[in-house]
Amino acid sequence: MTRPPSIPWPGMGLAAITAIGMLLAGASLWLAVGVWVLWTGSLWLTRPEPAIAEPRADRATVSRDIMRDLIEPLGIALVVFDRDRIFAANSEARQSLGEHIVGQDGRIALRHPDAVRLLDLADGDSVTIHGLTGARSLWQLTRRHIDERYWMIELIDRTTEADISRAHTDFVANASHELRTPITSIIGFVETLAEDPGKVDAETSARFHATVLREAHRMHSLVADLMSLSHLEAEKHDPPTDRVELGQLAARIVGEFTAAIGNTRLSFSRPDTPFEIAGETKQLEQLVRNLIDNALKYGDADQPVIIEVAPINGKIIMLTVIDRGAGIAAEHLPLITRRFYRTDPGRSRAAGGTGLGLAIVKHIVERHRGHLAIDSTLGEGTRVTVRFALIEASQPQAAEG
Repeated sequence: MTRPPSIPWPGMGLAAITAIGMLLAGASLWLAVGVWVLWTGSLWLTRPEPAIAEPRADRATVSRDIMRDLIEPLGIALVVFDRDRIFAANSEARQSLGEHIVGQDGRIALRHPDAVRLLDLADGDSVTIHGLTGARSLWQLTRRHIDERYWMIELIDRTTEADISRAHTDFVANASHELRTPITSIIGFVETLAEDPGKVDAETSARFHATVLREAHRMHSLVADLMSLSHLEAEKHDPPTDRVELGQLAARIVGEFTAAIGNTRLSFSRPDTPFEIAGETKQLEQLVRNLIDNALKYGDADQPVIIEVAPINGKIIMLTVIDRGAGIAAEHLPLITRRFYRTDPGRSRAAGGTGLGLAIVKHIVERHRGHLAIDSTLGEGTRVTVRFALIEASQPQAAEG
């Protein structure tokens, strides 16, 4: 809005008085009029330019637009309040809390009692909230002052950090429990043998020694698997670069099992043409060994375990291990690659399992940028499929196995 031009009334009045004085002093009329015209004209030409007044409402609108533009691209969730009402929220905040929060009263938009409590706290105060955006979510909300009218809430998602911390705690607790069981068993039997060797007959002594040896082997396997997981965690961001022919590698592992248990349960097939992937030989050997070992342990002892290596569209190589066993219930399938997760703890321990085999398989697949799928039907069996991207097809050679 433009203000009206200012008129130099005092100066024009002084010019008129001067002209009248000249007439009284005997000056001619034309000279007096000429002086008055020149004087008032110079005053008019040198007057200040009219100022453009910007309404308060317009300035406020411009400030709010600037704030919206400033917070929108930021990677942290920010919600800006005009007193108790939300007038802006950047994309991070809208994705977490919903598009509808803009324009709402803060108490209605935030809903959670701890978040609403922040509206009455001082600048810099924080609250930690469980379940703000989901049952397992964890958020830290901090109040930030802008001016007498505006303030904002900074939202930091701590869910991932909490999940990692909880996973580490659970892992340590589970590892301690798994190690404590064989150690307790070993100590108990050794103490019995050491207290009075003469009271323990040869047969009982032999049975005790066999148990101690079995538990020691179990503990050794557990420590070895824990070390494998530790190495995989350390290397998970470093993709392997060696060229590995998966069919030949699988044939070698199948040969090891065949020599140990005979050729009565294993059925193996692979293509005549070798196909190479980028991989680490020892880890891929462990992957194949774990899958075959699981299939032999939990499959029907009278049914074959089928191992297949086959290319798909010349771009993917697929390893499949199938057992004909009791199968796995659907509710367990999303969880069985977790560390120490067992669908049947008693059967797993009796079979010598550590509860880490499939967790190791999952980490190896992830490091090799592959894909793991586990399908199972109760009463029929389980199929585990692993897919890896091929480097290229090599020259044909005779198949093994």
